[in-house]
Amino acid sequence: MLEGVYLNMDTKPLIYFLCTGNSCRSQIAEGFAKYYGGENFKVLSAGIENRGVNPVALRVMAEVGIDISNQTSDLIDENILIKSDYVITLCGDANDKCPVTPPGVNREHWDLPDPAKSSGSEQEIIETFRMVCDTIKEKVMDLLKRIH
Repeated sequence: MLEGVYLNMDTKPLIYFLCTGNSCRSQIAEGFAKYYGGENFKVLSAGIENRGVNPVALRVMAEVGIDISNQTSDLIDENILIKSDYVITLCGDANDKCPVTPPGVNREHWDLPDPAKSSGSEQEIIETFRMVCDTIKEKVMDLLKRIH
């Protein structure tokens, strides 16, 4: 459970979203947290790999009025990790492979399906992305309420 302990020297809590490729789920979470958290939080995302921001993630976020096209796909940075107040893993792979977080860093795991692995028609794939996007939005909104 998140306790509100801030290790970050900045006055804003640092939220670090982690996923396997930093292309979909963590990018979407970063976008929602920046949009709804405004200037109250510092928000970053990263992955075990950096695969680039998925174009369908860009599309579904644009549909809800949030532009994530300037976000970058980055590798996990241990210096950021240890300065984070909140580390949120969004898939089992990231949760399993994420470096150990120091005591006092609030860590939470959201086990979400990878929309990039969805199959079917273009419309079915987009619907899967939208469903995951909606779930992430709800989780981010809950997180921001709990830590603000």
